[in-house]
Amino acid sequence: MSTEPPARSYHHGDLRRAVLTAALDVIAAEGPTALSLRDLARRAGVSHAAPAHHFKDRAGLLTAIATEGHTLLSAALGEAEDLRDLGVRYVRFATAHPAHFQVMFRPELLHPDDPELLAAREQTRSMLRTAVEGRDADPVLGFMAAWSMAHGFATLLLSHNLDGLLDGRDPEAAFGALTGVMFRPAPPSSSAG
Repeated sequence: MSTEPPARSYHHGDLRRAVLTAALDVIAAEGPTALSLRDLARRAGVSHAAPAHHFKDRAGLLTAIATEGHTLLSAALGEAEDLRDLGVRYVRFATAHPAHFQVMFRPELLHPDDPELLAAREQTRSMLRTAVEGRDADPVLGFMAAWSMAHGFATLLLSHNLDGLLDGRDPEAAFGALTGVMFRPAPPSSSAG
């Protein structure tokens, strides 16, 4: 009886998860454009055609990653106590899941009409919209402002553009303080009488 490992085959305990995990590792290290289904199959120890059974193509794999990212983000946002905490949780998600974050908002890499992606993305947006309702006369502008602030901060943080500015401060605490500055109520106007 041979103790040699079996030749590569289509059978794998959880090929879908193995390929997703390998893809997330590649994205975190090299970015989403470095992905190759053939390379991921090699990393997972399966035939080069096996990943296509689950994802069809590279865009399908990236769509699955984006969908999973939105699901994880929605779960994190669902535990927020208030708008500030929601933003902190958004930033925390981006730093904990940088590979998902790099893919989630890149429609040119995805199958943009994928029903699971559309549902997961809408869940995330709905949570963000709900958090700002009633805070501004124009809830759409409030939604865009809050999302832009959290997303912009997270993007700058992940690309190391805030390293010098943070100067050793905890990024989540810095973001929380930033929201206090940005969403501070306007001082009462003084009118000469």
